[in-house]
Amino acid sequence: MAQVSINRDLGEWGLSTDSGERARLLQSPSVDIAPKSDGEASPGGPGGGTTSTLGAIFIVVNACLGAGLLNFPAAFSTAGGVAAGITLQMAMLVFIISGLVILAYCSQASNERTYQEVVWAVCGKLTGVLCEVAIATYTFGTCIAFLIIIGDQQDKIIAVMAKEPEGPGGSPWYTDRKFTISLTAFLFILPLSIPREIGFQKYASFLSVVGTWYVTAIVIIKYIWPDKEMTPADILNRPASWIAVFNAMPTICFGFQCHVSSVPVFNSMQRPEVKTWGGVVTAAMVIALAVYMGTGVCGFLTFGAAVDPDVLLSYPSEDMAVAVARAFIILSVLTSYPILHFCGRAVIEGLWLRYQGMPVEEDVGRERRRRVLQTLVWFLLTLLLALFIPDIGKVISVIGGLAACFIFVFPGLCLIQAKLSEMEEVKPASWWAMVSYGVLLVTLGAFIFGQTTANAIFVDLLA
Repeated sequence: MAQVSINRDLGEWGLSTDSGERARLLQSPSVDIAPKSDGEASPGGPGGGTTSTLGAIFIVVNACLGAGLLNFPAAFSTAGGVAAGITLQMAMLVFIISGLVILAYCSQASNERTYQEVVWAVCGKLTGVLCEVAIATYTFGTCIAFLIIIGDQQDKIIAVMAKEPEGPGGSPWYTDRKFTISLTAFLFILPLSIPREIGFQKYASFLSVVGTWYVTAIVIIKYIWPDKEMTPADILNRPASWIAVFNAMPTICFGFQCHVSSVPVFNSMQRPEVKTWGGVVTAAMVIALAVYMGTGVCGFLTFGAAVDPDVLLSYPSEDMAVAVARAFIILSVLTSYPILHFCGRAVIEGLWLRYQGMPVEEDVGRERRRRVLQTLVWFLLTLLLALFIPDIGKVISVIGGLAACFIFVFPGLCLIQAKLSEMEEVKPASWWAMVSYGVLLVTLGAFIFGQTTANAIFVDLLA
């Protein structure tokens, strides 16, 4: 395979290649990759990792499934029913899988091991910086969503424990949503976010997997054997308009976004080959599709058009099985927030050091002070925004638009640039087909991102 040599020179900014800790950002929690040294063989060579094919499938499924699961029944309602929701997911899955394969192809061709490194190497410094800014913004928005989820689930649990009606009227101050979110965040999330390393990632991964599968099982069981007091509202059979269908896309993108952590997973495999990787991501996405589809269909049919953006909020507070699901989600989010913060902080740190032109080794003395300051600012901003943005659906819609960039836009740009560099080595028909497909991916991702941004500006802010 031809090596992608365009835009590979990191010295374009006159900086050290070590600046910004480029080699260790945004690795999957279960992935361990040795740092790349000069003259190292391509990832496709004998120096592969230790992850088996089955292990890679599990890691990708783990990276894909998460808190976005709670919003899928509402996405089916937005799309216009079961048929529209399933059709939309199946159609988008083709592009989602192809984006994962493109990233592996470009990683192998450029000999880079993380998502942003691949984008930087293949597309150049401007696109690389935009990618890193998008990653930081995405992780920031996801942290806000996590805090809102904590508040949503705590409201239900506290209502049962205090044996008082939900709502602001007549509740004591210590059950107030803003107080409980703040207390939980300061006691658990902030101490876990300050350390330089996050060795507890493997436990967060386990909690996330258990919680996700348990929520799916509860939603399906409650649909098959519903409680007497749960009666569905109107069940939509067709979308109200094409715009309604498109409005469900950000939720799907947020749910299936595992592309940022997929590049380290690919390079950790025992045999990091594009063909093998294609089978891995196809199997992983089919498993994720089954989980999301089961939750989306059963949750939507249980509550109809009245389903809450967070499906667990639609169930009665007194339901103990659902209460256990809420506890699982809270534990998962408590440990996932620091991981997302670590990823965003690492990107910001890299951008800062690159801007300063200072290698990591020369900045160790000030790293601790800067890390604590970055953590406090990040934590306080996400907490304040979560306290005053109670609707999880709006947050997921915005960060879902950014997820579309990671799924479609950046892989599409990488494919276009990679094929442009190989123009003289491939057949014209094949070259045009690949470039056209890359343009299609970029257009689709830009459409979803643009629509989401327009909705946030002209619908939510001006409402």
